[in-house]
Amino acid sequence: MTGPAPERIRVAAIQTVSAPVVETNLAAAEASIGAAARAGAQLAVLPEWFCFIGASERDKLALAEADGAGPIQAFLAQAAARHRLWLVGGSLPLATGDPDKVRNACLVFDDTGRRVARYDKIHLFDYTGPDEAYRESRTIEPGREPVAVEAPFGRIALSICYDVRFPELYRRLAPMDLITVPAAFTVSTGEAHWETLLRARAIENLAWVIAAAQGGEHPTGRRTYGHTMIVSPWGEVVARRASGPGVVVAEVDFAQQRRLRQSLPALAHRVL
Repeated sequence: MTGPAPERIRVAAIQTVSAPVVETNLAAAEASIGAAARAGAQLAVLPEWFCFIGASERDKLALAEADGAGPIQAFLAQAAARHRLWLVGGSLPLATGDPDKVRNACLVFDDTGRRVARYDKIHLFDYTGPDEAYRESRTIEPGREPVAVEAPFGRIALSICYDVRFPELYRRLAPMDLITVPAAFTVSTGEAHWETLLRARAIENLAWVIAAAQGGEHPTGRRTYGHTMIVSPWGEVVARRASGPGVVVAEVDFAQQRRLRQSLPALAHRVL
């Protein structure tokens, strides 16, 4: 994209129900990215672990790619270029110096297929519920730095799933025009908190939120909450998909966002 920043763009949030076979997931992602492009999206967001969800937390270790090389990264770059859109690549496992841990990394590609940002998930989901437990810290090395990327249509703050519970992350990056939240929320925590958290992050930052989720029953038996959605800076859910694979598309109105920030200059009122 060249020229002045547009007043409006169309964005897409992609929902998947990923399997343990990478090739199957990449084929599904390609179909959804193509659908987003045909709907006029200039930015598409994939969910956390769009490329693979295995039976155990350790399964992803075998798929870890070196930074800058590997079939999943190549797919993302090629898909962005082929469909001529900006692509927030959900997340994928990137290798660390520890063979027992990976980085849960979100890579962003512009509409030529050039990688323009990498964000590594900072907050790791260690949770014990009545019928389930997760320990991301056993297999994931946390990131350290918040990341935002400047696109021709605005500033995008990057985050992944559990990060959405930590408003200070987004305050470090504010002001932003859009927040992306690729996720794989559990059903129990999703039912309780997912929409509330997304709407809160939108309202307090007066920013558009694009939340792309895993949503359904996976071949491994795991269930994810879904409810992929796009939320306006006023906290309104303007597009949603409850469950199953698919694409939601919405028009992002930056002029409306500017008017909201002028009438309610909360970001300028911050004292801390």
